[in-house]
Order: sequence, then C-alpha cells, then structure tokens
Amino acid sequence: MIPQSFIQELLSRVDIVDVIERHLPLKKSGANYFACCPFHGEKSASFSVSPSKQFYHCFGCGVHGSALGFLMEYSGLGFVDAVKELASQVGMAVPEVRDTTAPAADQSAPLYHALESTANFYHHQLKHSPAARSYLQQRDLSPATIERFGLGYAPEGWQALAEIFPAYDSETLVSAGLVIVNEQGRRYDRFRDRLIFPIHDRRGRIIAFGGRVLGKGEPKYLNSPETPLFEKGRELYGLHLARQAIRSEGHVLVVEGYMDVVTLAQHGLENVVATLGTATTAEHIHRLLRQTDHIVFCFDGDAAGRRAAWRALENALGSLRDDARLSFLLLTAEHDPDSFLRSEGAAALRAAAKAAQPLTSFLVDELCHRHAVDSAEGRASLVHEALPLLSRVSAPLLQLQMIKAIAEVSSFTQSELELALESVLHSTNARTNATSSPRTTSTASPSSAAADSPHFSGRSGPRRPQARPRPGLALRGRRQPPSTAATLLRLIMQHPTLAIRLPIELVPDHSAEGLALVALIDHFSLGDSMPASGLGGLIEKFRDTPHAPTLARVAAALVDSEFDETVVDTLFEDSLAKLQADSLGSEITALLELDRSRGLDQDGRLRLAALLSEKSRLGRR
Repeated sequence: MIPQSFIQELLSRVDIVDVIERHLPLKKSGANYFACCPFHGEKSASFSVSPSKQFYHCFGCGVHGSALGFLMEYSGLGFVDAVKELASQVGMAVPEVRDTTAPAADQSAPLYHALESTANFYHHQLKHSPAARSYLQQRDLSPATIERFGLGYAPEGWQALAEIFPAYDSETLVSAGLVIVNEQGRRYDRFRDRLIFPIHDRRGRIIAFGGRVLGKGEPKYLNSPETPLFEKGRELYGLHLARQAIRSEGHVLVVEGYMDVVTLAQHGLENVVATLGTATTAEHIHRLLRQTDHIVFCFDGDAAGRRAAWRALENALGSLRDDARLSFLLLTAEHDPDSFLRSEGAAALRAAAKAAQPLTSFLVDELCHRHAVDSAEGRASLVHEALPLLSRVSAPLLQLQMIKAIAEVSSFTQSELELALESVLHSTNARTNATSSPRTTSTASPSSAAADSPHFSGRSGPRRPQARPRPGLALRGRRQPPSTAATLLRLIMQHPTLAIRLPIELVPDHSAEGLALVALIDHFSLGDSMPASGLGGLIEKFRDTPHAPTLARVAAALVDSEFDETVVDTLFEDSLAKLQADSLGSEITALLELDRSRGLDQDGRLRLAALLSEKSRLGRR
C-alpha cells in the first residue's frame, strides 16, 4: 500500500493543468482551463480544469477528479500504476509498503492470474477441437479476428483445468468463477465443451468468460458468475477494443451477442459492444456516455428483441442528458445483426445505425402499439403508463419534448400532462418520505445545491451549464433547495477552519452530505489541514472511504463556482442556527408526543418551555 503522505506530497508537486495538457490541448478562460471532454463526444468545450483547486470536472458527462483520477480514467490505469506514472513525471520514487491487513489489489492479483492462465489454456485448446474450428470457419472468422478477441475452446472433460492448475482444490479457482463445487463437495470445471469468449475490463484485463455450446444443449450461452472482479450489470463485451472506434465513428452500437461483436468487427464495424446476458443497465448507459454522446441499440426484430429494447429504454431514462442521444435500430424479424451484415453488407448496417429511430419516437410508437389510441380509455391508459416513465427522465429539455410528443398522440394538452406528472411526483415523494425516519430533511444533489445557492458565483468560461434541474417539471422552476448539511459541507470544503466551530452532535447523519460533513469535521478537528494540493488532494485522502463519491461530487460543483467570500461568516452562522433550531425542534416534538400520550411531569414542562423560548430566540435571530 502506498502511504497517504506520499500521495499528498506527490499531488503537491504536480500541477493538474500540466498533467492533463500532456494529453489534451487546454485553453485558458478566466481562472480555469477548458477543453472538449475526452470521455464523451462533444463539439463545445465543457471539460474544466481548476488550477487553484487541482480538480477537473466535465459539465457534460459529469466525470471529475484529481490528477491521479484523470490518469486512471484517461489511460485506463489502476491506482498504483497511475501513482507510478505521475511520480515518474516529477522524479519521485514510489515507496513499496505492504499492508497485510487489507491489500485489495493483492487479493485480486491471484484471480487475474488464474483467469489469464485459463484464457491462454482455452486459446491453445482451440487447435485441438475440430468442432470448434469448424464452427468458426462456418462463421467466416479469420485467424486475425480469432487472435484479436482471444477466442478459445473449453475441453469437455470434467476437470480439464487440472492440467494447468495442480492445486485444483484452490479457493482461487472458485472465487474466479472457473470451478464449481457441488453439494457433495465435488469440484468440476464450469465451462466444458464450449467455444470461449474472454471478457475484459476497460484496462484489457480478463475478468470473466462467456461460453457458447457447439451443438445442441442448454443454456446456449453461459457466463461466468458474479465474482470480486466481474459484475454483469457493469461490464460490456468488447468495450476495451471499441473505445477508439466509438470516438471516431461518433456513436456506439449496442448488440446482444458476443458473436455479433466479433463478426461486425471483422467487417470494419469496430464501434460495437454487447451486454453480457443481461438487460442494459443504468451503469451500462453511464459508461457508454463517457465514450460518446450517441448510443444506438441494435436488437433482433422479433418480440424478444422489442422487449429487450424496451427494457433498455426504461433503464436509460435516469441517465439521459440533453446533449446526448439514444436511438433504436430494430431489425426485421428474420435478421439479427450478424445475418443482416451478411445479407445487406457493412455499409447498409452502418447507414441503418445512423438512421436509427430516436428514443422519443420509439417510446411514443411503443406506447401507441400497446394501447388503443382511437378510444378515450386507450389514450388514458397510454398516459397512465407514460407518466411514471416521464418522472424518471433526468434530462429536463428532453423530458419536455417527451411531454409534448405524448400530449400530441393522447389528445391531452401539455399543461394537463404536466399537472398529471406533478401529481405522480408528489405521490412518489410522499411514499418516499413515509418510509424515511422522522428526522429526515430534504437534501439536494451537490451540484444542484451549489447552483441554487444565492451565495455562489460562477466564473467566466466558454460553457456554463447550470446544475441539472431535478426530474419532473424542472423547467417550471420547481427545484429542491440545498439542505443545511449540504451548504455546510460546501463551506467547510473551501474554509476548513470553520470545522472547529461546528458542533458535531448537531449534524444530521441520515444523508450522504451529513455523513461526509461529520467525516470532515473529524478530519479537520484532529489538526489535519487542507492539503496543499487543494480539493484534489482532499478527495484522494478520502478515496477508499464511503464518503468519496459525495465529496467528489461537491468538489466538481465547486470547480467553476464558489461562495461569495463577503457572506461566508453570515451563511455559516445562519446554517449553524438552523441546525440548532432543527435539534431543538426534534426534542420539542418528542416532548409534545410524550405529553399527548402520557403527560409531562414538572421537569418535562419546564424543559419544554425552555426549548420553546430558545427556539423563538433563534427564530428572531
């Protein structure tokens, strides 16, 4: 484990502008530097780098972090490799310190090694399987394509892997998903007599396998189970090879099968990825939108394909952006992507992808297909199904366009749909609040809180998108204000000395912002100061803690905005008074409940009177 002191010293010696400028041309505007984001396709510069905060943030796709975080994201490096790369740039030697208590990377190393050895074994076995070679020849796959994707063959023996793993009873093989242990304790290979597709992470490391039967048998495709390295809902087959093509083509084509990816790549369509035997998830969408601003889903034209497309639409709604596009290409019933390519050619498939149906059009068509729009009841049913979907749309302008499109086919007015949607949102919020603790207070996302605060001021720059309004009639100005904990968290991240003035017992700890605020108070109250490397260094201090995502989001919101320095003390005192009032209110509520149920004794009544008097005094302040 690399000592945190070394990480902070390293970050204090490098300038994030210099680090990023090695890879991107930056242009100064105001206090910050800007570029087109390398993690998603765009034409205007929304990627902001703050030299004072030593932090970067993209207003388009939301990616953010320190100089270390940039190297990890841009170059696909692990944390240790990114530290070594950064240290080499400033002539620092990385200390090798082993921590036997929790070396997560070291625990993963045996799994990566086992998977890599297995992939080599399966690839070697391919030449010994006439059936597997015959299948690949029928699919017209070239040796170069087979080599590029590392295809292999798992022998049909029960314990073929014992040939390369003398310690076949090793728990590593089970943890890596290579060996199954049945109820009787007998071990056997998970993959037997199957064509093998290695699955890689974004750094190109093998993390799992997919296996296809060569003859008859079920399941037709078998994936590795969930392991410490592999989570099906997060990974995409072929992404590590497709990243460059995705950026050059301007879109990514998402298909369902491994063989579709392999075949299309051989014919020049290299911007293709596949889901791993599961529906497209929000995490898939998030990962792809870091690569491009246009995702095209390509599914078979049968009923199963339409169901898969609809699930992809549902899961994508919460990840949409107004500057990104999702489209749907549903092939005719007799085709899958592979057969369409062979029948019509690569140029036809590329053209079809570019002309794919936009998300809103697909949504409306599907709803009209499900409901009888020629009757009042059918149109009401259509809107009833549409409203929960609209409430999940995270892109406010796109949400408005969807409302208009659904109003047009349902004979409702736009205003009527907006009122109905507001009712759905109100009901959803009421159900959420009903399941929350009695002390729960409203909280806003860090980015929206920063933008909404009247004490924040933006700096100049080529692009200044406001924080994204919350879903549901966001354009009508119904935005949730920042919580007291969220405001104080932003204040302390810029003015750490305020931490010692904030009583930790008053901080509500039921929200992510509240928990992160408590952690910062602990951190700064123990004498730790703000790192010399600014917000970037602070985020690295909390990298492996539960507070890392919250602190990183807040830092991203602070990259291009800051509190008005003339009102910092006033805002802090007001927020502190609000915490005190909330604490008093909670105790007053508890005493009143006790008075209603059992009655208060003399001490209880005196305490209630004192609390009410104190709350009134705070209110006058």
